Amino acid sequence: MNAPALTPPAAEVPEKAPGVNWAEKRYLIVDDFVGVRQLLREALRSLGARHIDQASSGGEAMGLLARVQYDVVLCDFNLGDGKNGQHVLEEARIRSLLMPSCVWLMVSAEKSVEAVMGAAEHQPDAYLLKPITEGVLLTRLNRAWQRKQVFQEIDEAYLQKDYLRAARLCSEAAAGNKLHGLDLQRMRAILLLKAGEPEQARQVYEKVLQERDYNWARTGVGKIRMANGDNEAARQMFAGVIAENRFYLDAYDQLAKSLQNMGRVEESCEVLERAAKMSPNSVPRQRALGTAALKLGNIALAERAFRKCLQVGEYSIMKTVDAYLGLARVLGQKNDAKEAMLLLAAVQRDFSGRLVELRTKITEGLVYHESGDYRRARKSGDELEEMLKEDSARPDTSTCLEMATLLFAVGVKDAPVELLCYVVRNNDENTVIHDEVQRIFEKARMGEEGTALINAARRDASEMMNKGVLLWKSNKLDDAVAWMREARRSLPDNMRILFNSAQILISHMQARGYDESLMNEANEVLMHVDRIAPGQQRFAQLIEQLQKLIPGRMSAEEIEAELTAAMNDDHDKE
Repeated sequence: MNAPALTPPAAEVPEKAPGVNWAEKRYLIVDDFVGVRQLLREALRSLGARHIDQASSGGEAMGLLARVQYDVVLCDFNLGDGKNGQHVLEEARIRSLLMPSCVWLMVSAEKSVEAVMGAAEHQPDAYLLKPITEGVLLTRLNRAWQRKQVFQEIDEAYLQKDYLRAARLCSEAAAGNKLHGLDLQRMRAILLLKAGEPEQARQVYEKVLQERDYNWARTGVGKIRMANGDNEAARQMFAGVIAENRFYLDAYDQLAKSLQNMGRVEESCEVLERAAKMSPNSVPRQRALGTAALKLGNIALAERAFRKCLQVGEYSIMKTVDAYLGLARVLGQKNDAKEAMLLLAAVQRDFSGRLVELRTKITEGLVYHESGDYRRARKSGDELEEMLKEDSARPDTSTCLEMATLLFAVGVKDAPVELLCYVVRNNDENTVIHDEVQRIFEKARMGEEGTALINAARRDASEMMNKGVLLWKSNKLDDAVAWMREARRSLPDNMRILFNSAQILISHMQARGYDESLMNEANEVLMHVDRIAPGQQRFAQLIEQLQKLIPGRMSAEEIEAELTAAMNDDHDKE
C-alpha cells in the first residue's frame, strides 16, 4: 500500500495531443488512496476529461471494466488486500475487456524487479513510478494515446473474432501510417496467428526483421517454426533472443516448450526455473515448472513451484485447481497423505463443478495409490466409477486419460476402456493422443487389444462425420443439420465434426436465407472450437463467412467493388 505521491503541476505544462477530443473519452482511475484518486482526476480534468470513474480496489475495478469499455485506465500496482494492479491487468487481458486501442498506465511506487517485470509481462502502455508530476503523467498519456489510436478501427473486427478482417485493417492502416507502422505490423502478425494463417504471419515477421532485428519478431518466427514441428530451429531462435536480452521472458517460456517437444524435459525444467527466478509472480509459469518438476521426480522443486503458484494465484484469474492437485500429488509421493487430503478439501471448498469433483477424486485415488494405500485407492476408483454412471457426459481429454490411468491401476477394466475409446473418437486424427492412449493400454497389459480398439474408434468417428457430409453434398440440408447436431452430442470435442457442422449451418443459410437461430448455433459451435483449440485456420475462414451472412454487412471485396462501380458510373456521366 503506497501513500499519495502525485506531485502538483510545476512549470511544465504538457501539450495536448492534436486532434484528440479528450472530453468524450471514458477514464478509469484505480487506487486504494482517495487522495491519489483525486489528484489523478484533477490531472485528467485539466485535459478536459468529463467521464471519469474511480475504483478503490481490484475487485471494484473488475466490476467496472466488465460493464464499461474504457479508453484510458490509470491503475496503481498495490491496491491493499485482494487483487493488485497486475491481477487486474491480467484478468482484463484474458477476459478481453480491453480493446486494442485502450491505453493502460500502471502507476506505482513499487520498484522491485519482481513487480515491474510481472506487470510488464501483461504489457501496460507505460509503467510510471511515483512520485510523478502532472506534466509527466499527461505527456506519457498523450504519447501512448497517439500510438494506440491507430487500432480503433480494428476494434470491431477484433471483438467479433473476425481476425482476418482485423488483419487486413492493420495492413491498410500500416500503409498510410509510418509512425506507428511497426505496432500495426506486430498486431497484424498476432491476428494472422489467431486466424490460423502462420505462413502469412511468418512473412510479416520476416519483413520486419529485414529492417531491424526485433526480439518480438524473432520470437514470433520461432513460434511458427515450433508449430510446424521444427523444434530445433525454434530452440535456436529462442536461445538467440535470450542471449541478446536475458529479460525477454516470453522467449524462456517458448524455449521450454520447444525443449519439452523434443523430449528434453530436464532442460525445459531448468529454463522455466531460470525464468521463474526473474519473474516469480507468473501463475502459469510456476504451474508449468511444478508440472515439469513432478514429471522428472524432482519433488522438492515441484513442491516449491506449486506452493508459490498457490501464493501468487490467490487473487488471480489464473487461479485454477491444477496447483492444488499438483501439490497433492507431490505430497502423496512424500507419503504425506494427510496434508494432501486437506488440499483436496480446499479444492472442493473453493471450486465447484462436476469436472472439479472428478479431478479431485482422481487425484485422491492417485495420492493413495502412490503412497501405498491400495485399499483407499480402490475405494476412490469405485466412487469414480459410480460418478461416471450417474452422468453420461464425459470430461475433457486430459481428465479422461488421468481417469483411465487410475481405474486401470485399481483393477477396473470396462470403464477405462470406454473412456479411452471416447477420447480416440473425439480426436480421430490426433496421432499424438492415439500414442498416449496406446501407452495407457500397454501399461494395463492390453497392448494388442488396445490397438484394435483405437482403430475401431477412429472408424466410428469417421463414419459418423461422413454421413453428415454425404447428406450435405446430396443437398439434404435439413437432414444434414439434424444429423450433425446428434454427432456433436455424441462427440462434443471432435474438431472435424464441429467444423463440418458449422460449415453445413452456413451452407443452409447461404442456400435458403439468413436464419437467426442457425446463425446463433453456428456461432456457438465456432466459439466452442476457439475455446478448446484456438488459432485454427478454418475457424477464421468460417467466422468470416458467418459475418458476410449478417443482413447489411458487406465484405471488404464487395465494398471495393461498389466503390469501383460508383467511380465508373461517375466517369460515364462525365
